[in-house]
Amino acid sequence: MDRPFGLLAELTYSCPLACPYCSNPLNLASYRDELTTAEWQRVLAEARELGVLQLHFSGGEPMLRRDVVALVSTAHELGLYTNLITSALGLSRRRAGQLRAAGLDHVQISIQADEPAVSDRIAGTVSFGRKIEAAHLVKSLGWPLTLNFVLHRHNIGRIGGILLLAEELGADRIELANTQYYGWALRNRAVLLPSKAQIDHAETIVRAARERLAGRMEVIYVLPDYYSRYPKPCMGGWGKRQLTVTPNGDVLPCPAAHELPLPRASVREDSLARIWAESPLFQRFRGTEWMPEPCRSCPRREVDFGGCRCQAFALTGDAARTDPVCVLSPDHEIVAKTVRAVDEGAREEVLTPRPHR
Repeated sequence: MDRPFGLLAELTYSCPLACPYCSNPLNLASYRDELTTAEWQRVLAEARELGVLQLHFSGGEPMLRRDVVALVSTAHELGLYTNLITSALGLSRRRAGQLRAAGLDHVQISIQADEPAVSDRIAGTVSFGRKIEAAHLVKSLGWPLTLNFVLHRHNIGRIGGILLLAEELGADRIELANTQYYGWALRNRAVLLPSKAQIDHAETIVRAARERLAGRMEVIYVLPDYYSRYPKPCMGGWGKRQLTVTPNGDVLPCPAAHELPLPRASVREDSLARIWAESPLFQRFRGTEWMPEPCRSCPRREVDFGGCRCQAFALTGDAARTDPVCVLSPDHEIVAKTVRAVDEGAREEVLTPRPHR
């Protein structure tokens, strides 16, 4: 059995932003009983014993946890490579200095667009200026800087400006990740999904930028699932290389798996090692034996592992179905119909923002 390589530690779902594509659960109230500092420290130690090498502190906004510096220090002492995924709104010079001294290895800042008014509107709060200041602070302290831009209909047309902003800020890496449609993003899909013309235009700009910035900035571009011929291998395969721990201690094979009707697993009830190796949740879609046709006899079955289980459930109500993104899926018309509606101009414009909490 594979050992996990990375752990996404979602410290809290509290967040000062209200992004309409947020990957956090719709039922935020269910996660208010957060793990204590001691519980998180135990989880980190168990993760290291299990084989985890990379630790990503996320949320919500991880900087809202008063113990984030202590947790970074614990992770550093355990020998984990640590990455802070943040809106940067709580990244003051004093707090940044504490994190640097604690051993934080990398900072990833999310920005919603390259222009202040657009970015603030998408974020649901005035935040662009503070994000830019934080990016400069990160570079001044010698950290590697990744900028993350979630792409959708309202900012993908600005991708050229987004790349220029990243270059001006001296980013070492930029992630241009098209929205994944589950949770809040699925609720807002009709407002967020870009057209095929927008996608094609963005890809042309990204290809040129990769050539121009080669050796200076890594450019990661993630195509939206709905415009792919085949699905991406979700998290490199279910329960294969990654795991997520939510604020209340639930353990998941991927960040969206809380939506699936499967038995829960919690670090408050069992060890991380036993959950990884034995829990029904992690066993359910491991490997290929669970697959229906056409996946079972498909030569791609160990390439994309049937696609995303959360997306299959969101679109068909059955987590064991072939991901409808796949052109071979019997449910592919669900995705094709959605894309046609966008290209034909059947668009909604009213967003449902994730509530501040």
